[in-house]
Amino acid sequence: MDEQNKNLFLATALSFVVILVWFILFPPQDPVEDPNAPAEVSQTADPATGVAAVPEAAPGTEAAAPAGEPVDAVDDAPRLPLDTARLEGSISLTGGRLDDLRLKDYTVSLDSDEIVQVFHRVGSSDAYYTLYGWAPGGGLSMDEVPGANTPWSVETGETLTTETPVTLRWDSPSGLIFRRTIAVDENYMFTVTQTIENASDASVSLAPYGVLARHGEPQNVKKFFILHEGGISMIDGELTETDYDDFQTAGQHQDVTMETAGWTGFTDHYWMSTLIPTQPGTKVSTFHNQSNDIYQTTARMPTMTVAPGETQQVSSKLFAGAKEWETIREYQKNGVDRFIDSIDWGWFFFLTKPIFAVLHWLHGVIGNMGIAIIGLTILLKILLFPLAYKSYASMAKMKELQPEMEKLKERAGDDREKLQKEMMALYKKEKVNPAAGCLPILLQIPIFFSLYKVIFVTLELRHANFFGPFRDLSAPDPTSLYNLFGLLPWAAPEAGSILALVFIGILPILLGISMWLQQKLNPAPADPTQQMIFAWMPWVFMFMLGGFASGLVVYWITNNTITFTQQYLIMRSHGYHPNVLGNIKGSFKRGKKDEAAAKK
Repeated sequence: MDEQNKNLFLATALSFVVILVWFILFPPQDPVEDPNAPAEVSQTADPATGVAAVPEAAPGTEAAAPAGEPVDAVDDAPRLPLDTARLEGSISLTGGRLDDLRLKDYTVSLDSDEIVQVFHRVGSSDAYYTLYGWAPGGGLSMDEVPGANTPWSVETGETLTTETPVTLRWDSPSGLIFRRTIAVDENYMFTVTQTIENASDASVSLAPYGVLARHGEPQNVKKFFILHEGGISMIDGELTETDYDDFQTAGQHQDVTMETAGWTGFTDHYWMSTLIPTQPGTKVSTFHNQSNDIYQTTARMPTMTVAPGETQQVSSKLFAGAKEWETIREYQKNGVDRFIDSIDWGWFFFLTKPIFAVLHWLHGVIGNMGIAIIGLTILLKILLFPLAYKSYASMAKMKELQPEMEKLKERAGDDREKLQKEMMALYKKEKVNPAAGCLPILLQIPIFFSLYKVIFVTLELRHANFFGPFRDLSAPDPTSLYNLFGLLPWAAPEAGSILALVFIGILPILLGISMWLQQKLNPAPADPTQQMIFAWMPWVFMFMLGGFASGLVVYWITNNTITFTQQYLIMRSHGYHPNVLGNIKGSFKRGKKDEAAAKK
């Protein structure tokens, strides 16, 4: 194996070492446990929904942790409409829960007019909703506080809009008046203000809470290592991601106390819902009721005591919508702790975050995401050019020494040790570092992976247009050899099918050609078997990457083209004139130095 090939394999091995060392130095955090968590309380579940009932606290004790309440299997209650520039849906007056929410700006696919739905009504197979209430403390029973099936009435407002909040009201049998005011901004942030007015003749203790509940695991969870979908929380600066398979069992879960700030919720590929309490001391819990397959996360705020004639209120936030980078970043600037980390930036967050920021900026300037990816590739190549220059100059020097190395191989014969010693002496004499090309390759691996991560997980790449048939850079190339790229009167194979992998599109073909051209500038391996392997590599990669996101293939084509151009020009500056197209086997025309050596 020649030195350049050794560099390639060395770079690959070192990249795995880097990842391994990263895991050793920064292992995944274990779930945070609250040492002061109260003892477990037995809970019973509603057979229709599986949501555990809120246990009643003994008199004089702290309000019990909300684990949800039995929810009616079918919701036919009156509803209060919700309508903003970006959202539509409704609020059920049973429980006052938000379980109907759709995003006006996003459709389920490019060819569909159906808009994306975040929350689903109770009674559907994939019910998903948020519910607010009060956990009873000392001296109160569950009948005296509003819960999942409380029949609320509308006190103010007819439709929830950005300009018109709505207020719901419920009067308890014991003289407590509860109000819930819901407001929404121009994007996806709700503000929920819960008020209690004590019109009775006795003090009461109770704790406000919020619940996000999901009936069953979503059907479209990708379960791909590059993307997290499931529970997510940020408590006092500690990010916790919980796969659906790893949810704690209801009744055995532990509360985590939020000392300063945080949030908890569910994240999908592009959509998210999170409870954002504003009170320090809030207890957060996440669990799964296995008997009826209900996933739930709760935020119970500190217990408050309300004297007779007194009114108290508490406000919290609810995010429910699309994981738009600019929108989430703005919420973080306004006080939601590390909210930008709700996007799954991955292990190489120190690369994925700035790469996406530059890509997003370029897209804003250019207006075309495909061209923005090309622009980002050019910027990265400029940044790495000093290292690339050393690498290509070293390769040119290695090419210059190729005749001398052939002579060494002839003299050494089968004596590998002698050959290695003489080659090292030659490198030292000519001041050539055969490993000079290793670092650019090593740096390219995490950059490529980071860009793949960015294209796969960020909403901004979803349905991002390039040109012509390339209307979604997060999806594979839609063109195909099967119908001669649309010239024949039948459809291309369905994406992800075997036919789609075999009858590849325009972009994978361009990728194979660009890799083949770049390979022609590299010294050929001495071993015939290695020559054959490397000769087939561009075409193997062409089919392997045919099913990747087209945005990533655009990046790789651009990267290969720039690399080929740089290497070609640098080699010419060192006296060599690569004849790539004129010699398929990849030999070179001799430069002036080679011609002089040949004449001698």
